[in-house]
Amino acid sequence: MSNEQEFLPFPKGFATTAIHHSQEADQWDSMAIVPPLVTSTTFKQYGPAKPKQYEYGRSGNPTRNILEQVLANLDNAKYGLTFASGLATHSTLLGLFNNGDHVICGDDVYGGTGRLFRQVATKFGLDVSFVDFTNLAVVKNSIKSNTKLIWVETPTNPLMKIVDIKAAANLGKDNNIIVVVDNTFLTPYLQRPIDLGADIVIYSLSKYMNGHSDVIMGALTTSNEELYEKLKFLQNAMGGIPSPFDCYLVNRGLKTLAIRMQQHQKNGLAVAKFLEQHPKVEKETNQWA
Repeated sequence: MSNEQEFLPFPKGFATTAIHHSQEADQWDSMAIVPPLVTSTTFKQYGPAKPKQYEYGRSGNPTRNILEQVLANLDNAKYGLTFASGLATHSTLLGLFNNGDHVICGDDVYGGTGRLFRQVATKFGLDVSFVDFTNLAVVKNSIKSNTKLIWVETPTNPLMKIVDIKAAANLGKDNNIIVVVDNTFLTPYLQRPIDLGADIVIYSLSKYMNGHSDVIMGALTTSNEELYEKLKFLQNAMGGIPSPFDCYLVNRGLKTLAIRMQQHQKNGLAVAKFLEQHPKVEKETNQWA
């Protein structure tokens, strides 16, 4: 089987969506093919509290809104929101919850996530349990009457544990608990948690999504209108928004996400095959067999 057959684009139309969705030239007076970078913090209004669409850059910005629409579409979600960093996304999500609410989080998650939960969220009265999500029976047994959030990361960072997203999502639905999935490592090119039942998907766009190591940014997507409206309010109220320039860069980076992910797969397979044949790896494997 050729490499082209092994790594077919997935999902269908992904690259085209990244390049064109919400970026039609007709929406701009200039008819610009590339969505313009809008840096204005304020916008002219027809009268007091009567804006055409935008009023203040924290509440909304044309460059940012295009990126949010593209991200939502790539995830097969209805809504997208962007933030100044992945952890700013996390912090805004925690704004959904109250003192005394319980959170179940994976025991192997990104270090910043664990730090935020352990050293910040608990100070504001959130009760956080860290459990092994590869055993969903353990997760189920960890649910309390005040559990409001199940936080899934898969594959995990750094141990690359794999979690059954659909099963975790069903567990959340059965118990009226919000299920969040951190999809940073696989991106929507390889995994779409919304399709598997997740309520919210989060990303550090700083990694594969932007792909050029020159932007710090985070995002979330959802198809739940009620959650979106609450999170949109918190995005504005808490203020952890990204700059228009960074949004411009990420939107540009997304245009090559599909081809980059295909190459990552090829590179990963080449490394795996090399290690599979390496005598030292085989020796270690036998030792622990």
